[in-house]
Amino acid sequence: MKTCNTGKRYWWVTGLSLILYHFALSPVWAQADFGMWYELAAEKKLAQWVSVGAETEFRTRNNTRTADRWSAGVYAEFKIIKGLKASAGYTFLYDNNQEEVSLKSDNVRIKKWMPSYWGLRHRVNVSLTGSFNLGRLNISLRERWQFTHRPSVSDKKYDVDEMTWSPVNIKNKHILRSRLQLSYDFPHWKFDPFANVELFNGWPLEKVRYQVGVEYKLKKKHTFQLTYRYQDIRDNEADGESDRHLVGLSYKFKF
Repeated sequence: MKTCNTGKRYWWVTGLSLILYHFALSPVWAQADFGMWYELAAEKKLAQWVSVGAETEFRTRNNTRTADRWSAGVYAEFKIIKGLKASAGYTFLYDNNQEEVSLKSDNVRIKKWMPSYWGLRHRVNVSLTGSFNLGRLNISLRERWQFTHRPSVSDKKYDVDEMTWSPVNIKNKHILRSRLQLSYDFPHWKFDPFANVELFNGWPLEKVRYQVGVEYKLKKKHTFQLTYRYQDIRDNEADGESDRHLVGLSYKFKF
């Protein structure tokens, strides 16, 4: 049995390595930006069917040279029946918006310019997650609706012809996020691999995020994750984001 478990671990590691190798060799993916995500969370179980938590996150871009975003949020999670749970949360976002330049019809002269600036956003979300086990393999599907509100910001866009500054207007956005995930629980091994793909649908599809990673649990209270994500932008309305390779480090404490 030990040989069998070792063989399964070998194939999981080999499969994840081949995926990363394919990403690295792809010319399109190789041209994408690179960033880091750092996450901290704490969760408290109030009853057998409900938990609450708080989390914070910091992101970088521009090959980790530029701060991209930090956020802080709270959430509650409810167990409905075995294999089905719901959650709701609020997140405060502080974004480093990238510089934007719009050109005139000749595609040479500048029409409007918006320098990089830090701005606020508020986000709420509700989720429903279903999962089931095939032996030690877990398959889950999460459907999440999120609503994001960006307040207006004065004097951020410059009109070259008029020589005047104008505000960035209020923006409200609805997104449906659909995530399919596979994870495997190896017996007598605390490093559990997982992989998922997530679609961000704002009609049209805005982006697809692919992720592979490994999770390590220590004494049921401490959970660490190391992840690799690739973000594939499909629509220009995706909040000024770009195709990006992302390495993430996260820690969660349960009490």
